[in-house]
Amino acid sequence: MDKTIYVKIIEQAPAGEPERQHYFMQKLRDIVTERSNRLGRPFYANVTTFGCQMNAKDSEKLLGILEEAGFTPSEKEASDFVIYNTCTVRDNANQRVYGRLGYLNSLKQKNPDMIIALCGCMMQEPSVVEKIKKSYRFVDLIFGTHNIFKLAELLYRQMTERHMIVDIWDGTDEIVEKLPAERKYSFKSGVNIMYGCNNFCSYCIVPYVRGRERSRSPEDIVDEVKNLVKDGVVEVMLLGQNVNSYGKTLNPPMSFAELLKRVADVEGLERIRFMTSHPKDLSDELIRVMRDCPKVCRHLHLPLQSGSSRILSQMNRVYGKEQYLALAEKIKTEIPDISLTTDIIVGFPGETEDDFQETLDVVRKVRYDSAFTFLYSKRTGTPAAAMENQVPEEIMKDRFDRLLKEVQRISAEVSGKDVGKVMPALVEGLDDHNPGMVTGRLSNNIMVHFPGEASDIGRIIPVKLEESRGFYYMGTRLP
Repeated sequence: MDKTIYVKIIEQAPAGEPERQHYFMQKLRDIVTERSNRLGRPFYANVTTFGCQMNAKDSEKLLGILEEAGFTPSEKEASDFVIYNTCTVRDNANQRVYGRLGYLNSLKQKNPDMIIALCGCMMQEPSVVEKIKKSYRFVDLIFGTHNIFKLAELLYRQMTERHMIVDIWDGTDEIVEKLPAERKYSFKSGVNIMYGCNNFCSYCIVPYVRGRERSRSPEDIVDEVKNLVKDGVVEVMLLGQNVNSYGKTLNPPMSFAELLKRVADVEGLERIRFMTSHPKDLSDELIRVMRDCPKVCRHLHLPLQSGSSRILSQMNRVYGKEQYLALAEKIKTEIPDISLTTDIIVGFPGETEDDFQETLDVVRKVRYDSAFTFLYSKRTGTPAAAMENQVPEEIMKDRFDRLLKEVQRISAEVSGKDVGKVMPALVEGLDDHNPGMVTGRLSNNIMVHFPGEASDIGRIIPVKLEESRGFYYMGTRLP
């Protein structure tokens, strides 16, 4: 493109968002249409997601922008444009991306016009960006978590300037609304209610790569939910690194419990889920709303991380073992049919066998429906990475195996408690292993398989739970 024309196009772009990005989506569409006509086929784009549900939601936005810009979505990484939305919560997440980049390089050698982009949490680490610039020069576009909304503008620059574009922000207070998104499911959707985290757990990189907490306005959230319901959504998942601290940055402040009530008032919405909840911020008000509102699903993910008060203090979790147990007991008393799940880290620096036994004690007392268990992973840049007394790998693995065995034993006992009951299940898809069966999700987040067909997907159907098979039920549908 003639440089004069390019400069003029940039100068004519609106200054405000989201108008500026819609402008660049249209300019991109012109380029994509021209290339598609020249190739005699669609111009394909692939979005690959690593990591959490926040990343999955971001990827829906990325895909929506690309579709608006004229790209045709593809499941294949052998596409004209490939973007990796990366995770960096553990070091092996970084290594996975580096490994996949080698594969992308082989694809690009076959198709030199292929465009490769990296975004997300991993790109917020300066050492990562320097490594990519030095060792993976075939990457064309790099940006982080704070300017995901700028994909159209950055990609337009790359496709016109034809060199590596790097645009990393250290942080932002900006939340850009009203951008397109392409949902994975027609009947359920994640809804971001806030971004960032202020907790600074000593093992966690998230506050450094996602930035400080900033909450969306309740009006924008409710409007999004209303539009989703009009589009056929029956269940939403409210997302945040710590939803319980929602609204503290608003003026005036608003509690998460109050937001939950407002979302529940949306006519036509059947179910509300949320994650993740930090125990230190879980209020009595929220417990009451969960108890009294039938739309709020009977599932709460309440990360423990460790049962040792000493280790919890080292983790900067701001609660102790007894506080956590009292909270879990309160929740179960107020909401007897609640399903409690958790996260547990094994082998945090300085963890002794006594500390580990404290974790097992909490697991036995709370009796979780399930637990995500992790070996401690040292993350450069976090306080825990520099702590003394790192636990040897063989000890970590032994404790992990013992914890997993106990979690699975209890889960198997807990999982059968609803056999014989009739419960509503949201049908999420066909059963991959049993023809003539569908897979549904109960309010408590447990899966159930029962007779059905493709036309049932997205419907909430009453099911009698006939048999427990550990982590799921077999059932029969009722009229």
